[in-house]
Amino acid sequence: MTDLGEARFDEGLVARARALATDGRALLGVCGAPGAGKSTLAVRLAQGLGDAAVVVPMDGFHLHDDQLRRLGLADRKGAPETFDVAGYTALLRRLRDEADQTVYAPAFDRTRELALAAAIDVRPEHRVVITEGNYLLYDAPGWSDVLPLLDEVWYVEGDERTRLDRLVERHVAHGKEPDAAKRWATVSDQANADLVRRTRAAADVLVQID
Repeated sequence: MTDLGEARFDEGLVARARALATDGRALLGVCGAPGAGKSTLAVRLAQGLGDAAVVVPMDGFHLHDDQLRRLGLADRKGAPETFDVAGYTALLRRLRDEADQTVYAPAFDRTRELALAAAIDVRPEHRVVITEGNYLLYDAPGWSDVLPLLDEVWYVEGDERTRLDRLVERHVAHGKEPDAAKRWATVSDQANADLVRRTRAAADVLVQID
């Protein structure tokens, strides 16, 4: 792991991301526990890179709530088994292999907790594709196919209290009662966070975001 001094976001990260695409399109992964700040970093990187970058979130491959109920996983939403990892890896392969044409990717609407098909257009001019999600470094069957498709993976972490507070606020904003939001953040989300934290050593770069 290259540790950039566990530094806060700066132009050095934008420069490093830009350098990945010297010889063609690069796929940059941004990984971390729920609420760590992955989306914030991904968006700021894309803004710094301008029109050459696009963000493709792993969350677009959440299984629909109807499927989660069918599978008995409604109370585990966000765990590795609640994603279509085969679909995600298929998209990453297309983004590598079809860089000369537009590829459409799903987004995720947190206000409705729904994936939105073909909501993101990844065009040939997008030299850096930033994909962010919890399990980019996870080595379980299916998930272990993700890392070889990425040029680098950066692991985001920060103050743990801030991360938990951010998660509770997010759940409340999306309709959960405060007690239920806290319970979800400290039980279901925390189990996922503990799993993600165990993958930290496989990252190329550690970014302290708070």
